[in-house]
Amino acid sequence: MDGRLYADARDARIGATDHGLVVGDGVFEALKVTPAGPFALRRHLDRLERSAAAMGLPVPDRAAIRTGVDAVLAERAFQHGKVRITYTGGDGPLGSQAAYGRPTLVVAAAPTTLPPASTDVVTAPWRRNEHGALTGVKSTSYGENVRGLAYADAHDCGETIFLNTAGKVCEGTGTNVFCVFGNEVVTPPLAAGPLAGITRELLLEWLPVVERDLTLAEALGADEVFLTSSLRDVQLVERWDGHAFTGLGATTARVAGVFAARAADRLDP
Repeated sequence: MDGRLYADARDARIGATDHGLVVGDGVFEALKVTPAGPFALRRHLDRLERSAAAMGLPVPDRAAIRTGVDAVLAERAFQHGKVRITYTGGDGPLGSQAAYGRPTLVVAAAPTTLPPASTDVVTAPWRRNEHGALTGVKSTSYGENVRGLAYADAHDCGETIFLNTAGKVCEGTGTNVFCVFGNEVVTPPLAAGPLAGITRELLLEWLPVVERDLTLAEALGADEVFLTSSLRDVQLVERWDGHAFTGLGATTARVAGVFAARAADRLDP
């Protein structure tokens, strides 16, 4: 935290007036750690900068972040894990006025287990605002996603999918959504409100993917559905709101295979 390494994350203390705590005035990135190291760090730092600019925060110090990533992974005892980079406004008032302190930078790492190959999803009873000030920003104001994951857990699902205010498919709490119709792979455009996921971005570069709006009915009529995220990679959806998809998952498996091969070829694509 702020250049100092802690063996126990609980020893790294943040002041009670840090704006990230007081009003969620901060941004973050979470990226997977493979046996070879942190994956796609450059792209995550690019997005961190975009999020910081959208929040009116100073430009993050990339050199300091990379030093922090190297430090927390230097003596790791795990093969698979994640790195979390959190960047807040620092010390500030007990309200929504701008922070006035030096920004706080925290880099932390932890082991993870490999995600299951498939999951079930449920539609959220709440809508994403595709026109909001934080649309497309990876902000620490994450309460809506906490509620969304709790809703998924209550319905024995691994993810909750949000529609936007226009009733179109938007995103999961921490995932992007892809639907397969025959040989066509479709994902909602960024104009629908989803976060520009790093895995989503790579798939759009590596494979023919169509970006267009999808209604819930259209999504439920897909042959296959899969989710993407930095920690899930490509994950097949077996059921959505209890609806089982008729496809055998062959396209999803092919997409997952391409992603795995390309990701293994370049640690920082």
